Amino acid sequence: MTDPFITDRRQLARMAPPKESRFPRTSRRLERIHHVLERRQPDLTVVLEDVHDPHNIAAVLRSCDAVGAMSVHITRDDATKPHKKFSRRASGSAAKWVSVVEHESIEACYAALRDDGFEIVATGGGPTAIEMSEIDLTNPVAIVLGNEMRGLTEAALTQADRIATIPMVGMIRSLNISVACAIVLYESFRQRIAAGFYDAPRLPAEMLAALADEWEER
Repeated sequence: MTDPFITDRRQLARMAPPKESRFPRTSRRLERIHHVLERRQPDLTVVLEDVHDPHNIAAVLRSCDAVGAMSVHITRDDATKPHKKFSRRASGSAAKWVSVVEHESIEACYAALRDDGFEIVATGGGPTAIEMSEIDLTNPVAIVLGNEMRGLTEAALTQADRIATIPMVGMIRSLNISVACAIVLYESFRQRIAAGFYDAPRLPAEMLAALADEWEER
């Protein structure tokens, strides 16, 4: 005989009133969501190849959010397991607003990006590298950055459309990956502001409305 006073957690959850969101739907919040989405850049993205440190990944996400990039693409070597949780302290919850797309290999990542019309610009040095500021970053572009110690693999460099470098005049000729990413993204930001890319929405109206509804629930 079933005890009428015993029920399972799912039944209790259905009976309980809905939880209030930590971020209620105030007009001010909705206005900010629309303000941000109207400045999102669907043709600007970042690729991280074999980047291990979740703090670096989180910092990259935050920089992407700041300039309106909508996604980050990640590839990892076999020894690296996907990170289930990014550093909240570094990202400031940026992972909620920037999509993370994982790929099995750099080749698969490049193929997917080219199918979407992106030019692939790898960061690195060498005789064929040009300064990042010389590249037109108002075109659909994917900026590729590599492992914290080794940099980009040969495959990532040789299969990219271009190789670009960040000019430096100091004794130390290298930058932390998240710092390098921020510099490149803000060069893109500078060019896109000058081109008026933030003056009007660049997302289709239907997509913008759908994302606004989704973001209101986050």
